[in-house]
Amino acid sequence: MLALLALNAGAVVRTDRIIEELWNDRPPTSALTTLQTYVYQLRKLLVDQQPERGREDDRGPLQTTPGGYILRLLPDDLDVVRFEQLVARGRTLFDAGQLHEASTVLRTAQQVWRGPALGDVNVGPVLEAETLRLDELRSSAAERRIDADLALGFHLELVGELTGLVAAQPTHEGLQAKLMLALHRSGRRSEALLAYQRARAALARELGLEPSRELRELHSAVLGSDRSIEAPAGRGQIWLAGAPSVPSLLPLEVGTLVGRAEPARVTASLLSQEPRAVPPTVVVCGPPGVGSSAFCTRVAHEVADRFVDGQMFAAMLDANGGAVDPAVVLAHFLTTLGVPTRGSSTAADLAATWSSWTAEHAVLVVLDDVVCAEQLTPLLPAGNRCATLLSSRRRIAAPMITMTVELTALPHAAAVDLFTSVIDPARVAAEPLAVRELVELCDGLPLSLRAAAARLALRPHWSVTHLLERLRGLADPLMGLSTEGLDPASSRQRTYRLMPQPARHALDRLAETLSGSIEVAAAADVLGLDEERAEAVLEELVEFQLVAVEERASASRFRYRLRGTAGIGPAVRRAGAGVRAAAESPVEFPAACITA
Repeated sequence: MLALLALNAGAVVRTDRIIEELWNDRPPTSALTTLQTYVYQLRKLLVDQQPERGREDDRGPLQTTPGGYILRLLPDDLDVVRFEQLVARGRTLFDAGQLHEASTVLRTAQQVWRGPALGDVNVGPVLEAETLRLDELRSSAAERRIDADLALGFHLELVGELTGLVAAQPTHEGLQAKLMLALHRSGRRSEALLAYQRARAALARELGLEPSRELRELHSAVLGSDRSIEAPAGRGQIWLAGAPSVPSLLPLEVGTLVGRAEPARVTASLLSQEPRAVPPTVVVCGPPGVGSSAFCTRVAHEVADRFVDGQMFAAMLDANGGAVDPAVVLAHFLTTLGVPTRGSSTAADLAATWSSWTAEHAVLVVLDDVVCAEQLTPLLPAGNRCATLLSSRRRIAAPMITMTVELTALPHAAAVDLFTSVIDPARVAAEPLAVRELVELCDGLPLSLRAAAARLALRPHWSVTHLLERLRGLADPLMGLSTEGLDPASSRQRTYRLMPQPARHALDRLAETLSGSIEVAAAADVLGLDEERAEAVLEELVEFQLVAVEERASASRFRYRLRGTAGIGPAVRRAGAGVRAAAESPVEFPAACITA
């Protein structure tokens, strides 16, 4: 009710509209009486929260009018008002050809968002329409900002963002076209053509359609290297070198962060703390699918406004699972920030330029999937007004790490909250035992839970029990959860491929042979090692979060367990060597990151 009144602040909301929102088409006979009780409680709450706020009369902010109610708020009271004002201003600037200013304003509008519209509200039919409108406005604003950035020559910087957006909306032809254009202008013509093929396949699979004429024409232009789609000369460089904008490369937040309020608060507090002697570096880790990337994105957006000279982001694993060279990331960061490199080309030169520049500026650096400390070190900013937030698929212990946040599986209540943020709460409440079993099957990991919820959302005629039955019949249940943009099996596989070859073989043998609680002596028998070496192998698997420490078996030994479907082991055990062979294709990593 408060959300409905707030979104219509300053206007009368009819009583029948409020009743429709609260009870849809089945209001109780006591609807009016109950509504009056809600109004009384809201008035008291609003006065208690802001007793000092002056109003135009003494009736308070929530007032009764003939036929309804009106909530009087100041413009600054509502983030949605600020968002809509920024979007309107950004569109005006864009239409006037002031592309740099338009991009800056529209990016600021995006940063107003902290999750989905009314993400913590159980919406009825009236608010559902409003959330759809806001989501569409958010998407169109993001597209307009991307158009401005493309026109300004920032195709390199847009590839990562557009790749994520296309993964989430594979049938959105406008986004597909922008990704193709950004890839082509970045010198990645073959990838632009591949993006078209993926778009065509998605349209055929999901909608039974061929690509639009515009997308087909763009495909032909890329094939023919048509000069009309080349990047505008010099515009991006002019903006970077001379404009007062604050580059923000942070990815958009996707979904609601559930069950992480306290670690997010602690992390944001540390990153924002002033004064400080050295720039903080926080590493976030956990088993595959625990949501460390989403956690970092959420916290980064929360603290972004404190880093006035820019918020940088880089994925440290490429699309094939290989480690990205930190020198490539440094060059990208320096170019985006408009920092002259004076012809620097070596990694050492770039690192020195980066260190010198960040010593005098306030920059947030967010790194996703850092492989090891050696990959991280050159990217650390030098100034005490800077901070670094990174996710990693393994634990990293190094002198520069200020704090490690280890995310674990969600408790059952939080897992249910995550489900109900995606699908109808009534479907969840109708099958509590099946939901509990599904949470256990997913190991309480957010990525698997979101994928399961997404699968149920796409199949409204499925019950939770039906999904469970389908998953039980699969060699690898995680493969049965994968949907567009949510792939728990792929996340698990990327962690598996990061490990040295001996550790992979050890995990496979343990998974094929043992289950439940594992003692060092049993592992030694399976691996053909003495107990000291077997324990070292188990501890390495713990480091990569594919094995958990269960309890002490004795004063000097621990017990261990494989991490259920979150680990590669059970999938290997069920699916056999084919999965293992696919997972073991060669991957290049910095030599310093590989341990025997």
